[in-house]
Amino acid sequence: MSAFFDTNILVYAQETGGRGERARALLERGGVLSVQVLNEFAVVARRKLGRDWEEIGAAIEDALALVEPPLPLTAELHVAARVIAGDHGIAFYDALILAAALEAGCDTLFTEDLQDGRDLGGLKIVNPFAGAAA
Repeated sequence: MSAFFDTNILVYAQETGGRGERARALLERGGVLSVQVLNEFAVVARRKLGRDWEEIGAAIEDALALVEPPLPLTAELHVAARVIAGDHGIAFYDALILAAALEAGCDTLFTEDLQDGRDLGGLKIVNPFAGAAA
């Protein structure tokens, strides 16, 4: 299985407790993420978690040590995301995550932001926190 990680996996990996443990275990198995995920994580870590830039950088470096090099944002990825958003009624930034996961050849997208169990072009969306106590 090749996994793609949405931003919330990186955010929860910063927590203690069940969600944090589950997110860290997923990341430790390896996979792929995108520059978009890193950008979104930086914003959430700064605004919602109150982390300083040094802490954000350290958390990103920790994540990057576990996964493949991040997939860059490209014009082609942008076009693919617009198509997915239009065809499936998905918000653009979520469609951009889906497009990146598909471009990376992943078969699983770990996220809590999309419909758990949905299949999109051979990519299965999995909410690893569904049914688990937060």
